[in-house]
Amino acid sequence: MKLDVIKLDGGTAGSVELSEDLFGLEPRADILHRMVRWQRNNAQAGTHKVKTRSETSYSTKKIYRQKGTGGARHGDRNAPIFRKGGIYKGPTPRSHGHDLPKKFRKLGLKHALSAKAKAGELVIIEDAGTAGKTAALAKQVKDLGWKRALVIDGASVNEEFLKASRNIEGLDILPTMGANVYDILKRDTLVITKAGVEALEARLK
Repeated sequence: MKLDVIKLDGGTAGSVELSEDLFGLEPRADILHRMVRWQRNNAQAGTHKVKTRSETSYSTKKIYRQKGTGGARHGDRNAPIFRKGGIYKGPTPRSHGHDLPKKFRKLGLKHALSAKAKAGELVIIEDAGTAGKTAALAKQVKDLGWKRALVIDGASVNEEFLKASRNIEGLDILPTMGANVYDILKRDTLVITKAGVEALEARLK
């Protein structure tokens, strides 16, 4: 598929031929869903913790005699049914991550790129070159109509663009190796430089 290439100032810079294997697939929601779940689960801290019966601070003394009270039999105040007692089978620190095959992760990224292309939310720019001034870049972004955009550059990001974009709300830049399904899908516009297109094709071939 062929797509027009633009400059940051809004000018045209020819066109580029995009690989059908990366940008021409029919997006599958089940694959994208599994990829997003895999990313979010791996990012979850898993540091939640509650105190069990053996960790609460009450005395372990038997609170009343075993028989003759007419009530239930209890050992100490740490029982889960008592207020501030230990929690039964509560959350403990653990990893929420799970594995996905490398081939599936590649396929998920291809479907995310294809989803953006099919929705008309894919923009190809010549390069991410800028003078390093936030005000100038913010004006260019506003003129282009990008409100929530992710820019994917080549093997490394343009330092001047990175510096200028840090204080612009809704604009982020990633190198090709940082491109991921979650960040692509949560932005309204996906912007890829020509170098980024080449690097993505090399990474996902």
